[in-house]
Amino acid sequence: MDSVGSSYPVGGPPVTPAMSRPSPAPRPGPTPTTISAKIVVAGGFGVGKTTFVGSVSEIDPLTTEAVMTEASAGHDDLSATPNKQTTTVAMDFGRVSLDSDLILYLFGTPGQHRFWFMWDDLVRGAIGAVVLVDTRRLADCFSAIDFFEDRGLPYVVGLNAFDGHQPHRIEDVREAMSIDPAIPIVLCDARNRESTKQTLIALVQHAMAARMAAGARR
Repeated sequence: MDSVGSSYPVGGPPVTPAMSRPSPAPRPGPTPTTISAKIVVAGGFGVGKTTFVGSVSEIDPLTTEAVMTEASAGHDDLSATPNKQTTTVAMDFGRVSLDSDLILYLFGTPGQHRFWFMWDDLVRGAIGAVVLVDTRRLADCFSAIDFFEDRGLPYVVGLNAFDGHQPHRIEDVREAMSIDPAIPIVLCDARNRESTKQTLIALVQHAMAARMAAGARR
């Protein structure tokens, strides 16, 4: 009787294509690089900076609001904002994604002059600024505009609509403020997310155009 043995050669059965190790799955292609940028939201006292940051931020905004006390008497003008009970004493912070690859970090400045010593630190590394304006108190924004112009930082002016309406035309405000025609002035409502988002987009576009123009002059 023939012995019963394996019909396969030494080393086991032959390896067929079906038994081969599967090829590794293709690696996904490179993802877009996420770009982050810092933006400052500035303006006079009670102009809506904290509201602006809070309305557009996709995270719970960090605020440094303090209750206003008698210490502010004689320093802070509440005639246009009689119901204001708190004020920013350091900064506001928020984040918003304008696109899948562009994230903006927002830093709201304190409005009172006695806290302006922090502005130089807050604007360091920023690509630009939004200067919020209350047209009832135009003079309150002049110091902020001078600050950014002195430092060559691109900025846009946002005319905040108090009580839901804006009584003045952009052209009239530009003339009253003697703002250069190259500086964008936009209407905005600091309480409305879409409105504040469009204001930020206007700033990013202006900052990019300013950078390209500066590069072309070199």
